[in-house]
Amino acid sequence: MTPTPFISDPTDFIAKADPFLYPVCMTIEKNKAPIANRFRGFLPVVVDMETGGFIARRDAVLEIAAVTLDMDEDGFICRRETIACHVEPFPGANLDAESLAFTGIDPYNPFRMAKPEHDALELIFKPIRRLIRETGCNRAVLVGHNAAFDLSFLNAAVTRTGIKRNPFHPFSTFDTVPLAGMAYGQTVLARAVEAAGFAWDNDKAHSAIYDTERTADLFCSIINRWHELSLYHAGSATPAAIKR
Repeated sequence: MTPTPFISDPTDFIAKADPFLYPVCMTIEKNKAPIANRFRGFLPVVVDMETGGFIARRDAVLEIAAVTLDMDEDGFICRRETIACHVEPFPGANLDAESLAFTGIDPYNPFRMAKPEHDALELIFKPIRRLIRETGCNRAVLVGHNAAFDLSFLNAAVTRTGIKRNPFHPFSTFDTVPLAGMAYGQTVLARAVEAAGFAWDNDKAHSAIYDTERTADLFCSIINRWHELSLYHAGSATPAAIKR
């Protein structure tokens, strides 16, 4: 008789037997919020940055917005809080005319109430650090549409300002471009958002707050649909119950 192999982690066996079941049957650690267990101790935070160009070390950050996420007891995620700030161009920053025309941002408009980079980042980071502690997560992971772009500008701004307690992982991300391509067959943000069943307003696009909130809705939709499929495979839901 062939001996039964020792399984140190039952979730490893479940994942190999049927990957759909892993999010439903994952290991639950005590004293951690559901979202910490779902993403292996990482806290997904959706970020969008509006900039004065495409080169992170050279071009200005003009707007930054972050949306934190929450997860209910049934394993579905949703938007929690939006944090945003207009940012002053750092001394010597490049401002590309075409980029400014695209976003419609006037960097020196006094009604922007912009903050210096350091103060803007601390405004964004403080509630994220607090939520990491509250949920029992280890670190935040940036969620973005073309996430590498936003992370490069975030890391460059952190380096310039000398902030030591950056809550974000320095290179790992969740990118909604491939996720949306997989889930909905669309990679352009506006089309992916609409394919997910949400409205898209071109007049509000290219505002950090609007783009971040729509990206958060898209990310939550994809994660929740996968979760519903997991429940269906586990026999806990029907296809008709699948949520957006």
